[in-house]
Amino acid sequence: MINNQIDIANLDEKPPKLPLIQMFRIGLFQMGLGIMSLLIAGLLNRLMINELTIPATLAAGFIAMPLFVSPARVWFGQTSDAKTIFGTHRSGYVWIGSVIFAVISFFLTQVMWELGRSVHEIGWNGITYGWAIALGAMFALYGMAVSLSSTPFAALLVDISDEEERSKLVGIVWSMLMVGIVIGAIAVSKLLPCTGAPPSEVSIYANSDRLAQLQKAINSVFTIIPAVVVGLAFAATYGIEQKYSRYKLRVTQSNILNGSNGAEEKLSLGRALRVLTASKQTGLFFSFLLMMTIGIFMQDAIMEPFGGAVFGMSICATTQLNAAFGTGTLIGLSSSGFLIVPRLGKETSTKLGCYLVAASCALLLISGFIQKTWALQAALALFGFASGITTSGALSLMLDLTAAETAGTFIGAWGLSQAIARGIATLSGGIVLDIGNKIFNSSIYAYSFVFVCEAAVMIIAVSLLSRVNVQEFRTDAKKAIATVFANELD
Repeated sequence: MINNQIDIANLDEKPPKLPLIQMFRIGLFQMGLGIMSLLIAGLLNRLMINELTIPATLAAGFIAMPLFVSPARVWFGQTSDAKTIFGTHRSGYVWIGSVIFAVISFFLTQVMWELGRSVHEIGWNGITYGWAIALGAMFALYGMAVSLSSTPFAALLVDISDEEERSKLVGIVWSMLMVGIVIGAIAVSKLLPCTGAPPSEVSIYANSDRLAQLQKAINSVFTIIPAVVVGLAFAATYGIEQKYSRYKLRVTQSNILNGSNGAEEKLSLGRALRVLTASKQTGLFFSFLLMMTIGIFMQDAIMEPFGGAVFGMSICATTQLNAAFGTGTLIGLSSSGFLIVPRLGKETSTKLGCYLVAASCALLLISGFIQKTWALQAALALFGFASGITTSGALSLMLDLTAAETAGTFIGAWGLSQAIARGIATLSGGIVLDIGNKIFNSSIYAYSFVFVCEAAVMIIAVSLLSRVNVQEFRTDAKKAIATVFANELD
């Protein structure tokens, strides 16, 4: 009893609140992820589909592979709850994962060149399929490394913030993701040649001079930029957890309130999963995240090829399309965190964003038919703005639907839902594009088919969101946590 009294007294000694400048500093990690996302999903997809003439379904499958290994997120999250690295529950995982995915990204690119060469020189035989399998495996390893760093990072956001300031933190940190995409687009456009013929049906391996120039530039990009991203990961998180984390305080408080004297290391995966599955609201929100993410990202792998095939844009120009999308998303995220979500509420703001995404898909379709580059850029900027509102609202809801005692596991589960959905969206975008090409025998109609499907999925997401109840989740989670601790005592 004396120990409990001492512990309860210590609960008043909360870590300091996170200053605004530190929120922006933490966002540097997300900025780095945005830059890497630009390289993987905004550059390699264009190269594989337009320059290396790899089928859109296969190329989209490669881009989606890092997302299909996302079940590991739950394990990484639970492990960061239970075990420390370098004396930290989150930061050590962030640093190790960042170094690994930076190294893998370079070797992944080299395998891609070999696949392109094999497709051009010998066609689709056993050797080529071997290179395709190797490239898929490299993308999977890259995804594992990203999960190793990003899941503990998201859990860190729960650890260092209180509920009332969380929407602001989410708005800033995910705005920095879009800043990274914009910066990445600018950096890549400086490192890559912006001249050259529009994409054709012939592999770039048929033009040795252009191939040599492009390979040198791409390899340089995948050497310099990942190294910078690793530096950003360390700069963003060093010392933050030790000073601002409330994780140990919350676990101690929960142990006392539930009559347990167990240490945080007893947070087994089985215990965490029992809490995770205690409420039907978890499943509803999981389903909503699935549909919402598909609705936003179905065009992810085909947008740059869309600019190349329909508008005749160069690699440099299609990469810069990400700047329009990123700027729109940045405005949407920042305005949501500070203005829209606090005024309209998290659920209403998320629904508004979903409807605007559906409208943006219609504008993308129209831009293709009129074939005006400014219309494409405007549609992408609006799409980004709508995605920013949707993401900010949904992430704020996600953090509300998280039990502090098992934050890493919950964040891993939400990350799992989003990653699987994004993988499905990316792959289905390539599949729908190939189907559209066979049905319509016209690039513009094939791409329009993707945008129509995307809008329909987003409307389904709104109907699922209407059934989510945060208060019911909290009640169910508290009961589950109490039951789990009681069982441990028994």
